[in-house]
Amino acid sequence: MESLGPPMATLRAKSKQASLLWLEGLREACCLHRVVIYCLRSRELTIRTGQCFLLNGFIFLGSILTLKAVIIPVLQWILPNQCPDKHSLESCPFGGTLRFYSFLRLGLVQFFYVFWFYPLYILSYILSTLWYNDIAKYGFFAITNYGHAGEESDNELQSPTLQSRSHADKPMDLEGIMIGIAEQVYSVLLLSFFFFQVYVTGFIPYIGKAINFLLLSWMYAYYCFDYKWNLSGLSLGKRLDFFESNWAFFAGFGCPCILAIFFFSPLVSYGVMAILYPLFVLTATGSEADKIIALPRRQWEGFGLGRLPIFFAADYASDFTVQTSNKAAICDRLRVLSFFQCRSSQIMRLSLKPWNL
Repeated sequence: MESLGPPMATLRAKSKQASLLWLEGLREACCLHRVVIYCLRSRELTIRTGQCFLLNGFIFLGSILTLKAVIIPVLQWILPNQCPDKHSLESCPFGGTLRFYSFLRLGLVQFFYVFWFYPLYILSYILSTLWYNDIAKYGFFAITNYGHAGEESDNELQSPTLQSRSHADKPMDLEGIMIGIAEQVYSVLLLSFFFFQVYVTGFIPYIGKAINFLLLSWMYAYYCFDYKWNLSGLSLGKRLDFFESNWAFFAGFGCPCILAIFFFSPLVSYGVMAILYPLFVLTATGSEADKIIALPRRQWEGFGLGRLPIFFAADYASDFTVQTSNKAAICDRLRVLSFFQCRSSQIMRLSLKPWNL
């Protein structure tokens, strides 16, 4: 089909392409059998993955289940909130005692949250962040040493040429190290603004939840693939270009991850995500995304979906922040320089002034 076809035919063709790529991304995310294969190849990967399941599944989610199924019912039995004569709370002769019981029960539950759940949440977040990096690294090495699951070993973005180019973009000298650090800082800033954008869209009436779901799918898909791209030395510009050029595929990849947590409470959502996230990271590490995307693209010559500027607002905000920070730093340097110039001129005038003895 030619690119200058009727508008409806063009829209229909692009919708079909987006749907096919979305389904391919969904299928790739569901290839969880790769996790078993990679864990069998690497003992370190098995240990780290098991630690994530133990901390976030058994301890964190287990604590929530214990609170909901055991502690709260026991407290309601010991400290009831209903009158034994089935009167209303206002007409019950024990109304004051029941109110005190209700207050005490609520206080004990909050005590459990403050001194157990929130410290456990912080500990889990810190340890899981460190373990996710280890899981991605061990999974990447397992693929590098043994190849993909059931296939011969390929390189990042499954293309040796692109792999060598990405390493050429980042020479291992002082300049390359400084560029890498700058990219990491800018990447953190970019994703922070994008997370804020995702959070704000949730408050849009009617369509806010749908937009929030789509943006969350993209965000977690980027997080999953970012470990792999970072280990391969792929530059930030190429990561964003590849991601935004294949937005339908990554929307499908992030969908299962978000569906698993979208309808739970925040703490339960975190626990479920902390269990599933390393699995999707390993799935992304073993994904041959560029080959999967390139295959249908050969049939759409000159009629692709095009690049969608997903990170445009976050990129603009990050650029503005960096430029503002640079201007502030330059102004501070100029003020310091002006101060020392002023003081030096005063000293020179004092030294040239005749002394009256």
